[in-house]
Amino acid sequence: MSVKPITLKGTPVLHAKAREVDLKEIGTPKFRQFVDDMVETMYAANGVGIAATQVGEGVRVFIAESAKGPIALVNPVFTEKSKKMLSDDEGCLSVPGKFDRVKRHKTVTIEAYTIAGEKITFTADGFFARILQHELDHLDGLLYVDRVAEQKNAKEEETKKRGHR
Repeated sequence: MSVKPITLKGTPVLHAKAREVDLKEIGTPKFRQFVDDMVETMYAANGVGIAATQVGEGVRVFIAESAKGPIALVNPVFTEKSKKMLSDDEGCLSVPGKFDRVKRHKTVTIEAYTIAGEKITFTADGFFARILQHELDHLDGLLYVDRVAEQKNAKEEETKKRGHR
């Protein structure tokens, strides 16, 4: 295993939508090594999640720290998101030293493949749900700072609408 360099904000791969992983790739030694390297990189950086785009690879894979340890999710998709939102501080390995409050869904249901090629679906809430949303955003070319700006703009628009009534 080896620690990979973490790509920083402004790097093109971080701002582009990642491609789906061909399911034939999942069981290969090269793919398993890549996932192992991502886990090692996440731990070396004291992270709780890391997306493939953060190590320079534009593929739909991320690692998230769960109560049972790290879980690798391949081609993840949210199938449900709660209406209830929670605001909390977030940081990012690709935006070092910066933290801000971000609204995220309290609960999400995600469908993905494991590194064994098994299709799984599960529901997560709280901090684990936040990690999943943060990492899946990376695979869609979004950083948490983009979410902060988006939410700030939406709040300003709502304030303007209320002022014009």
